[in-house]
Amino acid sequence: MAIFVALGAFLMTLAGGWTAQRVTDRRHLVLGLAGGLMLGVVGLDLLPEALEAAGEEVFGVPAALLLFVAGFLLAHLVERLLAARRAAHGADEHGGRTPQVGLTAAAAMVGHSAMDGVAIGAAFQVGGGMGAAVAMAVVAHDFADGFNTYTLTSLYGNARRRAVAMLFADAVAPVLGAASTLLFSIPEGALGAYLGLFGGVLLYLAAAEILPEAHHEHPARSTLLCTVAGAAFIWLVVGIAE
Repeated sequence: MAIFVALGAFLMTLAGGWTAQRVTDRRHLVLGLAGGLMLGVVGLDLLPEALEAAGEEVFGVPAALLLFVAGFLLAHLVERLLAARRAAHGADEHGGRTPQVGLTAAAAMVGHSAMDGVAIGAAFQVGGGMGAAVAMAVVAHDFADGFNTYTLTSLYGNARRRAVAMLFADAVAPVLGAASTLLFSIPEGALGAYLGLFGGVLLYLAAAEILPEAHHEHPARSTLLCTVAGAAFIWLVVGIAE
């Protein structure tokens, strides 16, 4: 059953990427929606799960939040280092953006999707009701994952074939993750640590890259509405799953 649900996540991921490709003439709306989806996933899905799974404190601060901040700073550091390296080589063909950042971010999305598959498999091991709730949340937000994976890869100047390749990898990841639960399980604390770290990376990309780019040339009300709609969609998904 877990593998079957993961196949649904596979299709939803591809649907999200296909949607991102088809609306290139409304790029600012795509980016606005992507930013809202990413913000919603971080604030309403990843962080609550991370705090619940890795609730121990380090010097009075939950470990998940420390890793969240570390993830944000890590994403900033990686982008600055890659940008400096690129500037040193005099490369300017992508408007100052570094393709490697997009690939790194997309790879992180693939890793997250694999963990989604693991979550599906583990939930079905607990019980059918738990499995159904987790499956609903994962399948719904994998549309956002596919949308964001394609958008992140292409935003940083990568060729379309690379964006499609990363999209396909993101779609396959939950199937492989669900299958892996037949062999091993991930400790809850480690899962919470990962979610906190990944949440920080995702928030940096949304706040420092995606949303500023969305409003750079088209600071329209419709772009802002797309951002709000993206966050509200994730809220709806989380609410239904609960």
